[in-house]
Amino acid sequence: MTAPAGISLVGLCKTFRGQGRSVEALRDVSLDCPPGSFTSLIGPSGCGKSTILRAALGLEPLDRGTVLIGGQAPALATRGGITGVAFQDPALLPWRTVAQNVALPLEVLGRPVGPARGRIRDLIALVGLKGREDALPGELSGGMRQRVAIARALVSEPRVLFLDEPFGALDQILRRQMNVELQRIWLETGVTTLLVTHGIDEAVFLADRIAIMQAGPGRIVEVLDSPFARPRLPSLFAASDFHHLCDHIAGVLHGV
Repeated sequence: MTAPAGISLVGLCKTFRGQGRSVEALRDVSLDCPPGSFTSLIGPSGCGKSTILRAALGLEPLDRGTVLIGGQAPALATRGGITGVAFQDPALLPWRTVAQNVALPLEVLGRPVGPARGRIRDLIALVGLKGREDALPGELSGGMRQRVAIARALVSEPRVLFLDEPFGALDQILRRQMNVELQRIWLETGVTTLLVTHGIDEAVFLADRIAIMQAGPGRIVEVLDSPFARPRLPSLFAASDFHHLCDHIAGVLHGV
């Protein structure tokens, strides 16, 4: 695995304009994600979380501010395969097998798939789908499809992984199972990860640092370090200190 890279967001500002009105989506957002860290970005819908992620991927121009991924501009980092991304919708191609879907980023980047077949098999096993390499997306559950999306995001050996509500469409039971699985995958890969979520318990369970956002305009109002050692077991969800931290975050989100 290639050494992880850091994420640097400095003074991000973005206003959307159209139909005679303007909406200030981001105001002076700064966040540092050290190499190998796991950061959760949590906030209510409409606070600019996904705008930050899109800017970090080079998909959203900013009015002001600087984004660096491993010291490079976002578009350059994306073209170089430094970044991987998984969204809430796994967006698998229905006519391609699991292995073929995982291989897709290599084709987009112009890299040969043949030499990577062993890595593709290893990633499919890593996400718990060994033996399903030739299955089509329609034969998989929602959780399995998200596992494929995560494997696909890792196939280019990215140094930074962006996750935009990857488990948002799953029920609470499956979502917690996937949180445990994602932690396992992250511990094995060590890739710098930025997770966008509106799930408080998900943010706390997974992250080293939790950046809390508020809307109107979108801004980071507090950054917390997680006190919990790794690996984190499912029993952490029931721990009193876990709930205390979740309650604090809920209070900040609601301005209490």
